[in-house]
Amino acid sequence: MSDKMHIHRHIFSPIEVNTYVISGEAGSCIIIDCGCYGPEEEKRLGEFLSSHGLTPVMLLNTHCHLDHIFGNDFVLRKYGLRSMFHPGERYNHSSSPKHALMFGLTMEEPPEPERELTDGETIIAAGLTMEVIAVPGHSPGGVAFYIRDHSALFTGDALFAGSIGRSDLPGGNHEQLLENISSRLFVLPPDTAVYPGHGPATTIGEEIRSNPFFS
Repeated sequence: MSDKMHIHRHIFSPIEVNTYVISGEAGSCIIIDCGCYGPEEEKRLGEFLSSHGLTPVMLLNTHCHLDHIFGNDFVLRKYGLRSMFHPGERYNHSSSPKHALMFGLTMEEPPEPERELTDGETIIAAGLTMEVIAVPGHSPGGVAFYIRDHSALFTGDALFAGSIGRSDLPGGNHEQLLENISSRLFVLPPDTAVYPGHGPATTIGEEIRSNPFFS
């Protein structure tokens, strides 16, 4: 376990997705939801990593809606890393170029993943230990990544500060999302920091107290 962890948030693409760079052991980091769109944003992320002396050792996707995987090809080209995501996201992954057109955007076919993730599995990289928590509802294979030792939870588009993810996209289910947030995320310690796929950070305790979807 790394005693030190730093979380760097970058906001990318016209859809303003949060990309997280999590550094642990000296010189290594994990990227969650690489959303850099186009050469300028790819350059910005690359220069950030270089200036901080960081080398990515793992690429994770909370889910595979287009904005969360725009940068997967860049990470493969630049750092030789393929992403990991839940098998329930195969449809979103393969359909992302088509979905991009609906937003007036374009993207190439995303790279195939390194492997698929399983609910409840433990991932160790950059000296950090992450637990995979399945939270389908926004998308069929949505997961959260929980770093218990540092009380940090990366929720993708399941849970936001004061809100939850939309459920009107293919494979979404509003009631399922509410149930999974309640039974799988709200059982974590109240001081757990929540880092969502869009918008500012929050805590589990704050969302239990004030999120209007659970009042």
